[in-house]
Amino acid sequence: MAHDSPFSPDLGNESDSPLHPETLAVHAGTNRSPFGETSEAVFLTQGFVYKDMESAEARFKGTDEGGYIYSRFGNPTVTMFEDRMAALEGAEAARATATGMAAVAGVLLGYLKAGDHVISSRVLFGSCNYILAELLPKFGIETTFIDGTDPQNWRNALRPNTRLFFLESPANPTTELIDIPATAGIAREAGALLVVDNALGTPLIQNPLRLGADVVTYSATKHIDGQGRCLGGLIIGSAEFIETHIKNYLRHTGPALSPFNAWVLLKGLETLPLRIEKQARNAMALATALSGTPGIARVRYPGLPDNPQAEIARRQMKTGGTVLALELDGGKEAAFRFGKALQIVKISNNFGDAKSLVTHPATTTHERFKPEERAILGIGDGMLRLSAGLEHEADLVGDVLNAVRAAVQ
Repeated sequence: MAHDSPFSPDLGNESDSPLHPETLAVHAGTNRSPFGETSEAVFLTQGFVYKDMESAEARFKGTDEGGYIYSRFGNPTVTMFEDRMAALEGAEAARATATGMAAVAGVLLGYLKAGDHVISSRVLFGSCNYILAELLPKFGIETTFIDGTDPQNWRNALRPNTRLFFLESPANPTTELIDIPATAGIAREAGALLVVDNALGTPLIQNPLRLGADVVTYSATKHIDGQGRCLGGLIIGSAEFIETHIKNYLRHTGPALSPFNAWVLLKGLETLPLRIEKQARNAMALATALSGTPGIARVRYPGLPDNPQAEIARRQMKTGGTVLALELDGGKEAAFRFGKALQIVKISNNFGDAKSLVTHPATTTHERFKPEERAILGIGDGMLRLSAGLEHEADLVGDVLNAVRAAVQ
């Protein structure tokens, strides 16, 4: 689409861009109407009017790039959000979706076909696992799940028909890390596409494309909104990939992002750098305070110096992120006592919010897995996923430590 703003869709996509992420998060992709509004305009419309039949024909043929057809295909507010995210990610193109899972499904169903093979890390959000393990086989697409932390496992799982690698790093809910450059190299040698879900990482903590990934997906519902207001998702990659595999899939299947949600997410991006910095500090404070605390069997946080994957975290991430996992002695009963004792932290299966949130994966996001399957994933009955918010560090740490004491009594 045409942009009359000095901030074009590819602003900041070059590595030598003089603008920093904080600036891009506020300005990139802005396309003001003739009224010159300060805040991005919300175009709440399903359709668009053409000056004549010839103009409508040209737009449907794709020979007129100056306008829109239907908000399921594209919308000015949604385009601004897409362009801003592409600039933040340093990518050629982005397409927004109604949810993060719509983005994951869109990449997989838009790119793969019957007879293809996927290799995936086994520690995944429950819905991602469902798509790979249960939905894709209905269309003749098989997935091999591996321990993705060992690069050799990716190589060993290769088949002649392997077309795609899929991973989360950090993974939800264990915060497990995968060496993205090493995995990208194996995928490239095999001619496979590497897709990284970066929902826990955010574009400000980790940039998978610069690490070698081909496609990045996001649940914009999480950090990008960051205030519990709306749903959204993103597919980010090369212009060729988006045009060839994603554009028509989204156009004809309809997982479109609401223009109002796109506007809310644009507002969320303006404060994303400030929120991520504070949340990461709070997460580190929590992880440090919990380490060695009686009643805690294990704390998993990429930013801890003694994390077994700390070296990978230093190479791939700017901070340890905003989410940690802790394992309580005493299993499910202790985890539930922990939840009851909290005063500040709220119980919710979301993460990346301004409010600190905790969930018990074994009974929520990964409830459908059998106990033995959860054990393989590293999700015990005493495990909790804790998302650090914007509260005062001392208040937050105090609340969590009080809950631990109540849990282990």
